[in-house]
Amino acid sequence: MRFVHVAINCKEPVTVERFYVKHFGFKRARVADLGGGNQIVFIKSGHVYLEMFQTDAIAPHPPVGGDGPQYPCWRHIAFQVDDVDAKLAEMGEDARVTQGPMSFDGFIPGWKSVWVADPEGNIIEISQGYVDQDSPPSLP
Repeated sequence: MRFVHVAINCKEPVTVERFYVKHFGFKRARVADLGGGNQIVFIKSGHVYLEMFQTDAIAPHPPVGGDGPQYPCWRHIAFQVDDVDAKLAEMGEDARVTQGPMSFDGFIPGWKSVWVADPEGNIIEISQGYVDQDSPPSLP
């Protein structure tokens, strides 16, 4: 088994697609025509896909900031880079920072993250320096 995709509802899927293509190296993998002008767009980076559905529904809550919603749900998606500050500089005005950058050297030396919003307010963590624990504790 392997992780495959995250699905995103978008008011403007083309704008969202361009953002992930430009800043995170995704490429269009497939477009599924649902009829009536509706489609699902799959974009891919490595073995992971973002699946984008167009919607005109109104969100039940205003967009959140910080590192994502604090109630039970998917909080954010994350990408690891070599240098958070360089990535922010590369993104320029498209880097709508919602929290950070923050250092987590107290947990893992060199671990640093910043959170940004995509064009529709979905939260993305951009991180550097995370490594797995040598011997993580067992599940209780």
